[in-house]
Amino acid sequence: MENTFDAVKAVVMDVMKIDGDDITLETRFIEDLKADSMDQFFLIDGFCEKFDINITDEAARGIQTVGDAVNAIDEALK
Repeated sequence: MENTFDAVKAVVMDVMKIDGDDITLETRFIEDLKADSMDQFFLIDGFCEKFDINITDEAARGIQTVGDAVNAIDEALK
């Protein structure tokens, strides 16, 4: 089974329509990937669907980087 980072990266690549060569844990959604508010909504929705979890609005606001997303998802999966 793929690890959380690889699955998050796949969602980011799909939602943002980019190749994932430059995506790291430090990649910032807004500053680096130029995600707007709709992109952010679709990213969170994609993470929830991919991992079959629920990310609260409060938790979603704290997700600024790919690493933040990985950590939030790992926490939700516990």
